[in-house]
Amino acid sequence: AAPTTVTKDGTLIVNSMPPPLPNPLHNEFYLLRHGQSEGNVEGVISSARSLATSEKHSLTPLGYEQGRESARKLLECIEREGDGGTAEAKRRVFFYSSPFARARQTAQSCMDALMDDGANKEKVDKLNLDVQTDLILEDGIMERFFGRLDAEAIHTYGYVWPVDMFLTTHTAFDVESVAAVSTRIRETIMRIDEHERHADVEEGDIVVMASHADVLQITQVYAAGAENVGTFSQYRFTNGEVRKMKRTIDSLPEAQPLKPPEKGT
Repeated sequence: AAPTTVTKDGTLIVNSMPPPLPNPLHNEFYLLRHGQSEGNVEGVISSARSLATSEKHSLTPLGYEQGRESARKLLECIEREGDGGTAEAKRRVFFYSSPFARARQTAQSCMDALMDDGANKEKVDKLNLDVQTDLILEDGIMERFFGRLDAEAIHTYGYVWPVDMFLTTHTAFDVESVAAVSTRIRETIMRIDEHERHADVEEGDIVVMASHADVLQITQVYAAGAENVGTFSQYRFTNGEVRKMKRTIDSLPEAQPLKPPEKGT
């Protein structure tokens, strides 16, 4: 169903999950979680929309290293999935990022490591990839908004995630619902997939989306066609982790017991 309300914070209130994503899509989508941030170390929820135009909760030095290390992980993932190009037609790689500082900086450090690390440069050439150096900021993949829990201790995720599993439209504590996140993710992926910058390549491009744990976990479970997207918190992304967005249930990692994240992660 169509969104019924837009809150003062710009999040949607919806009364159902969106339709499934079309399958197949034109491009191949890869999901990259940001590296360790100052907010992770402080152990606070960091979802305020003002952070989209701020440097607050930037990456820690470890977070930058995790961003650079994600370049190697991305290349390994592309190779494993057989998504490289050919000598005659290199496969372009585009980076889209949440506007939050921690995601932007992770995407940039990943891009930098693809271009200035010798081993990575060899792998880029071997896989016949053409890395685009302009980072594209995309509001549609910004952090899930946690309403009245924003800036609270991370253990308060535990007030929300169990409810998500039973009701994907809930907005307890004024949080952005799982269904609302899924709705904007669907709109964003469709818009990227159909954008003219990707239209002139028959085999499609590789699109790397640098974002946040809840958003990426919701994305992968929704894209896989899970019956209950509210179970997303059982498939947690670690800092700097890269996964391909796949379209089948059996592509999901093994579910882990639900527990709040630890400080520093």
